[in-house]
Amino acid sequence: MVIVSVVNDPIELARRLAPVMKALSDENRLAILLAVAQRDHSVTELTAAIGLSQTLVSHHLKSLRDTGLVTVTAQGRSNVYSLCCAAVADPLEMLAALTKDPTNPLITGA
Repeated sequence: MVIVSVVNDPIELARRLAPVMKALSDENRLAILLAVAQRDHSVTELTAAIGLSQTLVSHHLKSLRDTGLVTVTAQGRSNVYSLCCAAVADPLEMLAALTKDPTNPLITGA
């Protein structure tokens, strides 16, 4: 992950967080990250799960790797992608919980 220590300076923290937030702002990258948070996936598995082309999945995975949100491990002829750390898993779970509350403006559009 980009942020490896506690940063007290808001400007420095914003500088470090901006690339991560940018990576999370794309719906396709977020879908890939949510899938990888459930379990490790190969590109082929992500293509099937997300419904995007292999090229597009690979493109988005590069961005997620560059920001440190996912890690890659070679397994035979495939690469398997994993969520970087619990520091990302916990906030993803909290964000996903927002969508389960029918009174939440995110759901109702209010």
